[in-house]
Amino acid sequence: MSNCMYDFSEKLAHDVVADLEAVKATDITVLDVRNLTGVTDFMIVATGRSKRHARALVENVVLATKRAGHPPLGVEGEQYGEWILVDLCDVVVHVMVSEARDLYQLERLWRDPNAPRFSAIMGK
Repeated sequence: MSNCMYDFSEKLAHDVVADLEAVKATDITVLDVRNLTGVTDFMIVATGRSKRHARALVENVVLATKRAGHPPLGVEGEQYGEWILVDLCDVVVHVMVSEARDLYQLERLWRDPNAPRFSAIMGK
C-alpha cells in the first residue's frame, strides 16, 4: 500500500476520533492494525454511556464522513446499540457500551505490541 493511502487512512482515523469526541465518547482507543490484517488500516474503539448514546456517536460519525465524501460501506448493530460497527474501509469503528467492551476486549485481541501508537503517527 502506498504512503498516500496511509496518509488518507491516518487522516480519516484522526477525523473520526474528533467526531467521536464531539459527542462525548469515552475511552477512545485507536489501533494501528496495518501489520496484522489487510482488511483495514485502523480500528477505533469507543465507549458510549448508554445504547442511545452509542447510537448518537455512530450517527455523528456517519454524518461527518458522508459530508466529507467518504460514506460508510456499512453500519452493523445499530438496532441493538450495545456494539455498533461502522465500516469505513480504511478505518473500522466499534462503538460499544461499557459492558460489551469489557466482555469482548477488542484492544487485547488486536493490539500489536510492535505497532506504533497512533499518537506517534499523528505527531502528538
